[in-house]
Amino acid sequence: MQDPDLVILDASQSDNVSGLTPQFEGKYIPNARFFDLKKVFSDQESHLPNTIPSVQAFEEGVRNLGVSNHSKIVVYDNLGVYFSPRVRFLFKVMGHHNVAVLDGGLSAWIAAGYETTLQLDSEAFEEGEFKATFLKELVVSAKDVFHNINSQQDLVIDVRSSKRFEGSIPEPRQGIRSGHIPKSLNLPFKEVLHEGRYKLPEDIQKAFKQAGIVSDQPYVFTCGSGLTACIVMLASEIANKNRVKVYDGSWTEWGQSEYPIEKD
Repeated sequence: MQDPDLVILDASQSDNVSGLTPQFEGKYIPNARFFDLKKVFSDQESHLPNTIPSVQAFEEGVRNLGVSNHSKIVVYDNLGVYFSPRVRFLFKVMGHHNVAVLDGGLSAWIAAGYETTLQLDSEAFEEGEFKATFLKELVVSAKDVFHNINSQQDLVIDVRSSKRFEGSIPEPRQGIRSGHIPKSLNLPFKEVLHEGRYKLPEDIQKAFKQAGIVSDQPYVFTCGSGLTACIVMLASEIANKNRVKVYDGSWTEWGQSEYPIEKD
């Protein structure tokens, strides 16, 4: 905690479409700085939620948090593991790999007996000197996914709930069709977690196999809006699968477009 290069980021948000409730709302890890996924670190000009901000906006945002290229980032949230993998993904897309997710989040921190505070670190930070290198190979577009239906170069993995994937229940966002991308497979994000923590690598591998995911193809993860896709993306890396990407627009984009859908 005394390392001058260490930056702790709290990615907790006030709501989520998965219906999860924080156990320790209003408590924080000491010296944590708020990483605002919704209002700062998503594209404010996009009609889609949670999409990747511009390189310039990301650089400005993290510099304001005191982040530099030599910073060691630890990110957590108050739902165990939910928002924090998205933050990790954003840093990776921007070329910064020294970033870790606190497994189990705030709940795990408190369970381990560590102290908390009632306020985030809101002091004026010394401005960081972060310079991004955008790694476009980690992101795919709707057009990429559409062409992949025929080419099948990548395996598309939808991490929404099975009922949303099947199209048997309405989408939580208005104006979005129900169903899934043709030829995609379903692995709900909760299947790689246990009580808010990641399962062991062998159990993650088992969850993938039970979902029919046995291919050596690169994986493309998709969800409702690009958040929970990052949970399973990190799980796949924990289980030693490294050729991974995220469809950033996810179902919010696909489901309100003219792209084809399937229902089970």
